[in-house]
Amino acid sequence: MERDELGAWLRLLLTPGVGNATARQLLAALGGPHQVFEQSPAVLASLVGPRLADALLAPPPEWGRQLSTTWAWLQAGPAHHVLSLADAGYPPDLLQMPDPPTLLFVQGSLAALAHPQRVAVVGSRNPTPQGQLNAREFARALGHAGVCVVSGLALGVDGGAHEGALDAGAPTVAVVGTGLDRVYPARHKALAHRIAATGALISEYPLGTPPLAPHFPKRNRLIAALGQGTLVVEAALQSGSLITARLAADMGRDVFAIPGSIHSPQSRGCHALIRQGAKLVESAQDVLEELHVLPPADAAAPADEPPEVPATGDAALLAALGHDPVGLDALQARTGWPTAQLQAALLELELVGEVGRLPGGLFQRVGRV
Repeated sequence: MERDELGAWLRLLLTPGVGNATARQLLAALGGPHQVFEQSPAVLASLVGPRLADALLAPPPEWGRQLSTTWAWLQAGPAHHVLSLADAGYPPDLLQMPDPPTLLFVQGSLAALAHPQRVAVVGSRNPTPQGQLNAREFARALGHAGVCVVSGLALGVDGGAHEGALDAGAPTVAVVGTGLDRVYPARHKALAHRIAATGALISEYPLGTPPLAPHFPKRNRLIAALGQGTLVVEAALQSGSLITARLAADMGRDVFAIPGSIHSPQSRGCHALIRQGAKLVESAQDVLEELHVLPPADAAAPADEPPEVPATGDAALLAALGHDPVGLDALQARTGWPTAQLQAALLELELVGEVGRLPGGLFQRVGRV
């Protein structure tokens, strides 16, 4: 994209009151952003009304600065891209939405956006230890099967999903709610660099855009559109993950949900989705079969990690734990162990990844997928 063309697209994007739907309306009627700004006030008013016509005729105050910043970013490396609605490389799945982004900022590989097999993996920012492990292992298995995992770079399930795909050497796409010159959350800076190296970071927001709360539910529609199916790992009843699942269903995509404990608030969203028709899945293979995804012919089966073999006492404690969250008092009643012995054994199992500690003084057994 040349600088002059980029300037016209950015001006359209930055014009106050002109959202994606209005931009698409103008482009359909007039042909391109340059043509939009060459029109008379009367022509523009006939299309979008006098208020928006006046806004289109006055360049936004931040337009010049944004053009300079974005142009410099584009020149900084071959992995930086800006795709407009008119670009051949613009993802077709996004074009089918009612309000596709006017511009799409991409850092990484455009091939990841065109990957033939993509699954969105979403869930809680505060998952249980089991949920975090499920996110990583499901994504790892999907990656080994040749699937590109799409998620949102958030803490919790999103981060685990991206890491699992990277573990498998597979591309992964992160849809973010900030400008691509910022990483949110900051602790995912290294993860973002790893994603850009083999997959892609994408955003509909101009460079410099901070992490504003309304941006994250809005970006969920892009996650849903890019995934040929959406897997919800864990989610509370009121969560962005359920928004993503609903959007995916509205787009005709498959929705998958992993069931959990009836006592866990983080499982209630998944259980609600299952009641509403989402497919209950217990393994990544369930997802692959539903989407008719065949692993590459040369794909090696993932190497299973040797399971920890607990000592006899640990085995008894794991049996007493069961698979639901449980408190220390209940464990003492089940095992009859003294408090000091029980706490020491729980700590040992926690350190080797067999037990997770939950809020409220609860413990839960962590099982491999």
